[in-house]
Parts: sequence; C-alpha cells; structure tokens
Amino acid sequence: MTARAASPGAPESETPLIARTALFGSPERSEAQLSPNGKWLSWLAPVDGVMNIWLAPSHRPAAAKPVTSSKGQDIPSYFWSSDSQHLMFFQDQAGDENLHLYGIELGTGRQRDYTPFSQVRARLLGRSSAHPHELVLGLNQRDPRWHDVYRLDLRSGALRLLMRADGYANFLVDHDLQIRLAQRPNAAGGSDYFRVSQAQVAQAPYLSTTLEDSATAPLGYTHDGRTLYWTDSRGRDTTAVFAEDVASGRQRLLAEDARVDLRETMLDPRNGKIQAYAVNYLNLEWKFFDKAMQTDFAWLQNRLGKGEVFVPSRTHADDQWIVGIEPISKVGTTYLFDRKARQLTPLYPTRAALLNAPLVAMHGVEIKARDGLILPSYLSLPKSADRDGDGKADQPVPLVLLVHGGPWSRESMTYDERHQWLANRGYAVLSVNYRASSGFGKKFLNAGNLQWTKAMHTDLLDAKDWAVKQGITRPDTVAIMGASYGGYASLVGLSFTPTSFACGVDIVGPSNLETLLATIPPYWEARKQQFYKRMGDPTTEEGRATLRAASPVYKADQIARPLLIGQGANDPRVKQAESDQIVLAMQAKKIPVTYVLYPDEGHGFNKPNNRIGFNAMAEAFLGQCLGGRVEPLGETVRQSTAHIVTGAEHVPGLQAAAIK
Repeated sequence: MTARAASPGAPESETPLIARTALFGSPERSEAQLSPNGKWLSWLAPVDGVMNIWLAPSHRPAAAKPVTSSKGQDIPSYFWSSDSQHLMFFQDQAGDENLHLYGIELGTGRQRDYTPFSQVRARLLGRSSAHPHELVLGLNQRDPRWHDVYRLDLRSGALRLLMRADGYANFLVDHDLQIRLAQRPNAAGGSDYFRVSQAQVAQAPYLSTTLEDSATAPLGYTHDGRTLYWTDSRGRDTTAVFAEDVASGRQRLLAEDARVDLRETMLDPRNGKIQAYAVNYLNLEWKFFDKAMQTDFAWLQNRLGKGEVFVPSRTHADDQWIVGIEPISKVGTTYLFDRKARQLTPLYPTRAALLNAPLVAMHGVEIKARDGLILPSYLSLPKSADRDGDGKADQPVPLVLLVHGGPWSRESMTYDERHQWLANRGYAVLSVNYRASSGFGKKFLNAGNLQWTKAMHTDLLDAKDWAVKQGITRPDTVAIMGASYGGYASLVGLSFTPTSFACGVDIVGPSNLETLLATIPPYWEARKQQFYKRMGDPTTEEGRATLRAASPVYKADQIARPLLIGQGANDPRVKQAESDQIVLAMQAKKIPVTYVLYPDEGHGFNKPNNRIGFNAMAEAFLGQCLGGRVEPLGETVRQSTAHIVTGAEHVPGLQAAAIK
C-alpha cells in the first residue's frame, strides 16, 4: 500500500502558515463569566500552561489573579454558585469521566472536593437564587448505572439524599430545588415522564415517548413553578417549544420551525421565563419574545459588526452581560455589557494568538443525497482556491471530509480550529450533517436507524461526489477524518469502500460494534434501548448479525489506503480495545497502519501538548497522502505523552521526532 501525493491546485505559499500552537494550544483567556451579583469577573487562563480559573473585581479586570492551581490537566469549564461566593468546576482524572465536583470559596480561597468518592460521576441537576448556598447533584455512588439525587450545602459540604434513582435516568427540579419530574427509559426507546411530589414518584407516567420522538424533553420551570417548558416533536417532524400550564396540563405552542428542532433558549434570570429562542439551520438566528432583549441584540449587532452575537453570562438582576461576537474569519472580542448605560467594555480577544492569522470563512451548503434527503453541510476553502471569498472553488484542491462524532449530534456554523488548520494547509474542508445527525427533525434523525454502513455512509460518499461535481476537488484527492463516530466513519470509508478515499484518520473510533456496546459506561444504562434500536440489538441473533455486518474490524483485510489511528488509553466510551482490534487485524494481513496511544487521555485529546502533537502527526500524514503544506514536527511529539505503538515509519519524520 503506497501513499499517493497530490498537489494542491494553486500555491498556498503566499498565505502565511498558522502555527499549530496558535490553533490547538490553550487560549490566552476564555469562558468569561459574571458572578450572579455582578461584583466579580472570572475566566479561564493558563497557569504554567494549564487552564485555571482567574478572578477579578468586575470594575477592575486588570486585577485578575488565579484562584485555582490545577497542574497537568486543564479545568475544562466552571460555573458560579448562586450565592456569588463559590466558583465550581467538574474535573476527572486523565479522561476517565468520573467527574468530581470542586469548589473554591472566595472568602478563604479554600478549594474543596465536594464529591471525594472513587469511581463516581457527579452531575449537576439544579441551582437556584432562592437557595443560593445549595446545589442539587446526581451521584452514581450506590449504583453506577443510576444517579441518586442529593442536596449539597456548599458551606458545610454536607450531602443529603433526596431520592434514590433506581431506574430513573434523570430528574427535573424547580426554582425551590424540589424534584418535580422523573424520567425513565422505556422499552420503546423513548422515555416515560412521571410527576414527583415530596420525593414520591407517581405510579403512572403522565407523558410518554417512543424512539421516534425521543428528542421530546422538558426545558425547565418558571420560578413560580406554574409553567413547564418543553421541546416536543409529538405529532410533528421538528421539535417545537411549548409552555405547559402545570395545574391543568394544557400545552401552548410558543415557537416552531419546519426546518430544524428548536432547543436553545434564553431565560430571564429574574423569573425563568423564555425571552428568546434560536433557529439553527445553516446559520443561527435568535428570535425574541422579549422586546427589550431584541433591542439590546440589535444595538450590539450594530456596534460589533458581522457575526453571531452570543451572551454566555448574565447577572441575576440582568443588568450586566458578558457578550461576544463570532465572525469566524477574523478574531472577535469578548466584552462586559452594561445594559442600562449602553456601555461595552472590552475584556479580551477571543483568540489572541490568531489576531493576524489568515483565517477563512465557513460557508453553509445544502447537499442532496442519492435518495433526495438534503444534508445541511459546511465548507471551508483555502485562500488559494477562493480568492474572492465567495465560497466557490476557483480550481480543485485536495479535500478533507471531516465527520462529526455522535452520531446523534450536529455540525453548526461556528469558528472551528480544524477547518482553519486544514484550509491553511491547502485543503478544502467539508463537514456534513449526514442522516442520524440531530437537530433537523425526527425524520432526518431516524433515517439513520440501522444504517451505520449503509445510508449514513453513502451520505458521506454523496457529499464527496458533490464536492467533485462542484469543482472543489478531484475523486482521488479526498481524505476522511473524524473522532468517535467520525473515527468509525473513517474506518468504514477505508474498509467498506477501499478506493473511495486517499487516506483516513481515525481518532477514538470504534471498530467492533458488538464490543463497543458491551463496554459502554454503566451510567449510559438509560440509553441502551436507543443504542439497540438505532444500531442493532446485541441481545438477539439478528441484532448481533447487524452489528457484525457494520463493524470495520471484519473488513480490515480490505483496507488499501494509508490509515492513522489515535486512541486514549483511559477512554470509557470507546475502549482502547476498539483500536487494538483493528490494528491487530491489519497486522495479521500485513497491512501497514500507524497507531498512536496516549496513556493519560480519554475520549479525545484534551491536554494541549497531546492535541498539538497528534495534529502534527496527522498533518505530516495528510501532507504525504494529499500534498498539502506541513509545519515541521519539531519537538511536538516528544513534548506529548504519545506512544507510537506501530507504524512510525509510515509518517514522514515521525520516527526521528518520537525519540525521547
């Protein structure tokens, strides 16, 4: 098996090379938030190269200081307690996804592990300004499959059991932190919803769904507890937003869109009422119920220019917001917004390392699959192939088909460092919402049931053919790449259709669907029926045959194009054995493969040095296969924890770069 080099359509040398460290390293600052009382500003920023939480008075951002001291592992995200006295975050160990809840007390600076239990995953179920010193948590300490409900006192650290789960997958609490609703998976692949009163669950469900309407779910209660919001697809294709009168049970339609599911909303922090909702087809658009908010957004858009305005944080009084603008092809800025004074205070550029970088646009496109299904997709082109920026290729260039994970998730119009990276190296980049992607209605979602190597795969082949017909690329200069399901899709592409792609990159992708389902985390118990009905039921012979037929490991002998595999040793979702299996199957047939294992990673590469190091290898790999530009490997591999299990000789420079 030899790699085929293909030269990009036009020289990209006139476009400056964007350093991988700028694209995949830790940002200088991110995730700015306001304390609920508006007195404090916080964000994530590096301390000795590791993302930690920083704190400053809201009127003096320059006085920020770190308040956490995480070493070796980034704090991925955080939130404020309602009392404005505690900064809270979840963190696991080396990617094992057993999340502990930590908190920092502002008055003393003390950090506490509120859930110091081994092999336990904590979940946040509720917080409220009515009980500012408390949180409601789910803990699977008693039974790893189910999360019992606890009330946590942040001052004392005391945990009080409210209710055992025992088969209930989720709970909804109200503003008074009372459990009001319990969700239990049912045999039809949907959910039964039960009313709860004083920790007692009603005997009969008051609402049930099947697999077809599994996207139906509650959004939350207004603060007075009289209204419960839902996204509901029953009797329709896409989920719409409804308001249920709790006393009578009557539902009232608030918003709908025939193209997409409505999910994302903005709630008034003062009363919990919906003020706006998002419609996200090719682009995201906010629609408003609240006229004052609509006026504010229009004012912000006028001041900040082209791009998506977002509001990630608001005070309880709703008088101050954190706002940002996402223009995609240039660096935006995060601001503090005083609503009353109509004053914007710049805090930081969202990606300072890319301020002068040659970023490219992302273009929403519609691709028709062979059966007529429309696939909303996103295309980025290198500057050499789209000199006027109209999203139409001036000449063909190599293309990377970048497949999203899930598969029950979706691509959206947003800044994507992978798109920027690959386009800068001379590749067109295409991300497809193939059938089974969520967000485009239940027909679109359920069209992927039992189609893992069938229509879900032919959607990707149809997208490739579309790109060829559009003059974006040529048939023999397309790579397939992705993580999780995207990694699986890469394995399928190279094994089921061996000549369709020039090469493939599989990141934490399953190769054997039977062993995948046999080893999913215990806390995914509630989703098993959905997995079985959408993938194949391993409890039946017919289902096992379906899973085997869709498993790339059994077609490893068909692989004829270069393959790079990356895997985290601690991955609880797609175990290391998934990558081990296909590598061993390929080696048994003397088929070359490059396999990279990270001993301190889980489902994806979260540590910056590992992320940068793997992408450096992928860049060299793609450069050899497709002829794109390559930034030298340098010290990136040695600075990571990568263990090259096999195949270093198949990636240019990797053998020398990996010697420590």
